[in-house]
Amino acid sequence: MTQTTSRRDRHRGRLFPEFTIAPEELARRKAERDERCQRSQGIFEQVRPQLIDDHYNWFMIIEPNSGDYFIDPDEEVAARKARQKYPSGWLVTFRLNETGACGLI
Repeated sequence: MTQTTSRRDRHRGRLFPEFTIAPEELARRKAERDERCQRSQGIFEQVRPQLIDDHYNWFMIIEPNSGDYFIDPDEEVAARKARQKYPSGWLVTFRLNETGACGLI
């Protein structure tokens, strides 16, 4: 004798649909992020030639609104320095080398 089991369809979708972010808000956030990145990149390009010889491969953390930057050979120490002055600010991390990249892909 064959038993049949009832099979319920799975409802696929968001776990919390009430927390969905509107596309306009996502676009605004992306635009802000891109602007911060461009400002930080500009600051990095200005100061890199002066610092690269003495501080090659050090980490550089930039606060793009003020233009302040913090450098240290240890990324965590540089981040701590930046967080002391800007506890809730947006920070961007670079490495003082030819590309500014922090790691390998």
